[in-house]
Amino acid sequence: MAPALSSARFETTVARLSQLPESRLAEVAFVGRSNAGKSSAINTLCGQRRLAFASKTPGRTQALNYFALGPVQQPARAWLVDTPGYGYASAPLEVKRGWDQLAGRYLAQRETLAGVVLVVDVRRGLGELDRATLGWVAPDVPILVLASKCDKLGNAQLAEAMRTLEEQLRAARLPNPLGLLSFSATRRTGVDEAREIVGGWLESGDAR
Repeated sequence: MAPALSSARFETTVARLSQLPESRLAEVAFVGRSNAGKSSAINTLCGQRRLAFASKTPGRTQALNYFALGPVQQPARAWLVDTPGYGYASAPLEVKRGWDQLAGRYLAQRETLAGVVLVVDVRRGLGELDRATLGWVAPDVPILVLASKCDKLGNAQLAEAMRTLEEQLRAARLPNPLGLLSFSATRRTGVDEAREIVGGWLESGDAR
């Protein structure tokens, strides 16, 4: 059985690929634009308020934050990985390149990656940077797109935004197994469904 997401606790920060944990445990990575609601999604899925933090200077924190899953004071049984937010307009060019060098290569090369959760602001849809990020993910790794902040739209607007997202994802022609959920950390929309999907990944996600 996969460890409960509620058991998540901060373990370490990785600034270089050489610092990645040498484990064979399943990992699920969270990716998304700065201000898309990634930290809120992680906190809500794990049932904690301050597990993941949004940077006060979005786009500048270039590190992978590892959260251990499993009983406290015991070795981790699986990992959640919070990747740096991207797409912040004022981020220096070297910071943007640093994302590719760290997070991009992590997504492409990490053999224990069992799934990727992309958090997208439903009002903005799938942007070019989102597409580029998904392009890093190895083709056999499943992807779940969380259309966050769905509480900001009325029913008709949300339905249209979700149709647009579905079309954008089809147009991206990703080879990966793909899921899409409307999501709201405020109203807890999609929380149970997302937990079930991530838990399933962790359950079955052995080294590729």
